[in-house]
Amino acid sequence: MVTFLVALGALIVGYFVYGKIVDNVFGPTDAKTPALVHNDGVDYIPLPTWKVFLIQLLNIAGLGPIFGALGGAIWGPSVYLWIVFGTIFAGAVHDYLSGMISLREDGKSISEVVGNHMGGTMLMIMRVFSVVLLVLVGTVFMTGPAGLLAKLTGVAVTIVLPCVLGYYFLATLLPIDKLIARFYPLFGICLIIMALGIMGGMLFGVGGHTMPELTLQNLHPLGPEKMPIWPLMFITVACGAISGFHSTQSPIMARCLKDERLGRPVFYGAMVSEGIIALIWAAAGVTFYDGTGGLAAAMKAGGAGTVVYDICVGFMGTGVGAVLAMLGVIACPITSGDTAFRSARLTLADWFGVQQNQAVKRLMFAVPLLAVGGILSQMDFNIIWRYFSWTNQTLAMIVLWTGAVYLYRTKKDSGAWKIPFVPATFMSAVSCTYILQAPEGLQLSTSISYPVGILFAIVCVALYYKTTMGSKS
Repeated sequence: MVTFLVALGALIVGYFVYGKIVDNVFGPTDAKTPALVHNDGVDYIPLPTWKVFLIQLLNIAGLGPIFGALGGAIWGPSVYLWIVFGTIFAGAVHDYLSGMISLREDGKSISEVVGNHMGGTMLMIMRVFSVVLLVLVGTVFMTGPAGLLAKLTGVAVTIVLPCVLGYYFLATLLPIDKLIARFYPLFGICLIIMALGIMGGMLFGVGGHTMPELTLQNLHPLGPEKMPIWPLMFITVACGAISGFHSTQSPIMARCLKDERLGRPVFYGAMVSEGIIALIWAAAGVTFYDGTGGLAAAMKAGGAGTVVYDICVGFMGTGVGAVLAMLGVIACPITSGDTAFRSARLTLADWFGVQQNQAVKRLMFAVPLLAVGGILSQMDFNIIWRYFSWTNQTLAMIVLWTGAVYLYRTKKDSGAWKIPFVPATFMSAVSCTYILQAPEGLQLSTSISYPVGILFAIVCVALYYKTTMGSKS
């Protein structure tokens, strides 16, 4: 319990201390935001700050800080360290910079932002990469909750799936204040209440469970040789510490902020909130199942959705706990899936320079995107989706390098570029090492994957210096 509370306190302190440092270094100004300059009544709409925060939290969270944290907890309470330090120094920095740079550049999609600072080749790669990733996210977050809804209601999934698809179409097409801004705050509050309820159950020992203390040991049931912490745990936790998917969502809210100074609570603050949620669920996994062995067995037997349901009911009862569990495993993925398709529409609109103030122009992109999603929902995504965590972290790596380039060019004398430079280097090593070592990758031994991963990070550093400091000559 003590180390959990210390980790929780570190996340909160991290927001107020390091978050303030990052914000001061970036330097918000009094300049009018895109929401005020380009108010089109559809995507660029000034919204109350509390709504923007809760929408951002739902956009980036989904099931990421729950499923990812539970998966990471199989390595033991050592996952606390990655959630805390990853959130403060990598994930929140990533989300803040992707949102604030987009804010400075008229709310452009992350592919356009990266292209502006990393060159034309990277622009085309990011455009294609972003749209494909977003459609995959939207599709999987369509089929998952549809299947669960079918199971709970007894209605055939062939009926439920078109209903979810219809909702996604409306959320992609309608002005952001008509649907998303009305319901997301409610779901955001439910997500927070669910996490706080779980935390209360653990702290007060409901069910007779005892929270384990932090240990640096690898407690994975399969052993450290088969499942080493580096880099497998870092990729598994994904959204609970850092997520490239977030950079596709931050520009959506960059189009709704009324003041640049709101960037820290919205972008940095939402990621810290997600880190807190991830920390709670990681602790809940090893606490409720009395160790990593029980958690791993439960995940294998019933899947993460069943684990979430059992933990909610176990710590909060069959009434409120069951309701919040269903909201968590159904509403959360839907609220990430619909904004994934919306972000894909905006990415395509920025790509082809098509204004989105008219419904017919939004239909140009919304219809084919949802049609592709509907077709893909009939396929088996088990194999494809295994690559998501890696592609997700690779995107985060690219965005962090973009942030380092941006800060060097705009504030090089202050040394601000070092803030994203360090986590970008770290994530470069993580992403490369993982794909070389993972079962879905090249399955190389650690004696090869570790040094090659470090070498890749060194190459990235060299390319960064050539792009920035080398360009002045």
